[in-house]
Amino acid sequence: MTFCHLTEKKNYIKMKLYIISNRLPVKAVAEQDTFVFSRSEGGLTTGLNSLQGNYEKHWVGWPGICTDKEEEKQDICHRLEEMNLHPIFLSHEQYKNYYEGYSNSTLWPLCHYFFAYTLYRKSFWQSYQEVNALFCREIIRLVEPDDWVWVQDYQLMLLPEMLRQELPRLHIGYFHHIPFPSYELFRILPERAEILKGLLGADFIAFHTHDYMRHFISAAERVLHMDFSLDETRIGSRIVRVDALPMGINYDLYHNVSQQKNVWKAIERTRLLFGKHKLILSVDRLDYSKGILHRLYGFASFLEHHPEYHGKVTLAMVIVPSRDHVGSYAELKTRIDEEIGSINGRYSTMNWTPVCYFYHGFSFEELAAMYFIADIALVTPLRDGMNLVAKEYVAVKQDNPGVLVLSEMAGAAVELTDALLVNPNDTEQIENAICRALEMPFEEQKERMHRMQSIVSVQTVNKWAADFVNEWQEVAHKNKTMLLKKIGSQNMQEIQHQYLHAKKRLILLDYDGTLVPFQKRPEDASPTPQLLDTLQKLAADPLNHVVINSGRDHFTLEKWLGALPLSFAAEHGAFYKENGVWHKNVHAQEWSSGLLSILKLFVSKILAPILKSKKRHLPGIIVRPMHGWADYVRNSWSIP
Repeated sequence: MTFCHLTEKKNYIKMKLYIISNRLPVKAVAEQDTFVFSRSEGGLTTGLNSLQGNYEKHWVGWPGICTDKEEEKQDICHRLEEMNLHPIFLSHEQYKNYYEGYSNSTLWPLCHYFFAYTLYRKSFWQSYQEVNALFCREIIRLVEPDDWVWVQDYQLMLLPEMLRQELPRLHIGYFHHIPFPSYELFRILPERAEILKGLLGADFIAFHTHDYMRHFISAAERVLHMDFSLDETRIGSRIVRVDALPMGINYDLYHNVSQQKNVWKAIERTRLLFGKHKLILSVDRLDYSKGILHRLYGFASFLEHHPEYHGKVTLAMVIVPSRDHVGSYAELKTRIDEEIGSINGRYSTMNWTPVCYFYHGFSFEELAAMYFIADIALVTPLRDGMNLVAKEYVAVKQDNPGVLVLSEMAGAAVELTDALLVNPNDTEQIENAICRALEMPFEEQKERMHRMQSIVSVQTVNKWAADFVNEWQEVAHKNKTMLLKKIGSQNMQEIQHQYLHAKKRLILLDYDGTLVPFQKRPEDASPTPQLLDTLQKLAADPLNHVVINSGRDHFTLEKWLGALPLSFAAEHGAFYKENGVWHKNVHAQEWSSGLLSILKLFVSKILAPILKSKKRHLPGIIVRPMHGWADYVRNSWSIP
């Protein structure tokens, strides 16, 4: 399966891959009478741009600016479409209720296990539906029925099903970049069913870890009563697959960054700034899920209990501003400022400041320099989908190894097991991890870092993107194969022709899953009046011989269908009915000597002790009256 179709001239025609995300990989900023566009260099953009294949990529998303002026919209569209970027324009109200509201005040805290922060407002949900529908309309305008649409993240969880309803043949994939909560937490969401149905419109759904994948499957099974076979479920004639694909970074870029002259200059400047102090580095976006306060509490406890490190260790805390106009984020910012002030006020000297606080972003070169010289990276989110900061720190390290202290609640902890893993809620663990990191021998640091680098260097962002597309293609091929098995109009006409001109007809029909849908309780699969009428009409034709072939017991078939002039094969052929009479088709049991020896051993070791005392039972096995082969075995040998 490829993204190509072969023409009559044997030339490959590029197929289109549409990447759908909340934001475009560029941001529009108004300057005087024009717009300036700055390109994002985030992990997602890098990974998707790295995809190799004979197809053209398009991107659909919000351009980062709200405008009601049509001439401005047209200007932005014209300039972005030259780069295959297709903007979705949102009003200020939509942005507030859809993005800041349902996406980040309802879904975000719930998925990160901060359910107490979750806000439920009807206006949020209405706007979320409205914007997802807006994306859907724009995509339908752009795509062809057989194109490929890859939806990104929690802001667009309704979109896959919306697209599926409009274009059933469309290839739809979805990746969830944040944690997916356990069922017990997800069930709190009033719109839980709608969210799950929205995601299941995709052919392929992927998460960072198996835990998130398992939580999703559990939610779908319990909320929507879906049946999954390992990682797949069937919806009508379509297979939906779920998998775990951990996202990586551009390893080569980070690993070789110190060889760049401008980066090396930044390294020298950073060394002068921090001097000979042991440097602990913390880099986060402002968010309550990042565990910033807990990290500060752990560092404060370290300073309190280890005065021997005073004047020797500095915590460089980089916090990138984010949503600080939102109440919970503004409050968090205030508490962080107060805690840093408290630590510095208590421990700082004329020559030493324990916490160097940077409330702004850094350039790539400056951040790489800090990674390079940092002795410890303190990455302790309370909950995180993956956390690429941890992987970036590992990648940058070459001849100057360091120690990664990593939260076990981060998705990256599944891969980076050579980090010092901590429970981020336990400040004592953070304190002890800092001590252990500072005292870790150089050789152990090198060995741990080398093992982590061997993982990060393989599981790159390029591989993540390629793996997603490859598995998505497999699912698409599987669904295409299933579609070919469906009886089309042409086949139906041929069947009708053969039926009408046949001199005699043998009609073999399965029961469950053919004449009636599968039911969780087999006794609920009784025939409908319409089915009974149809079978009666078929059997009434003297040219037809209708046979019901089923694994069901013959008593049930007789009860449900015995009044009809049909033939039956019941219990997989053990009983059959012809001309209104049931016949037994079971011969005398003849057990092979090999099987008998196994059964005898089983009876002597397992059944015999149980039968001696009816009240005894094995763990997980309840003793009930035995029937069938067990009775046969029990009666065939004397049990002591």
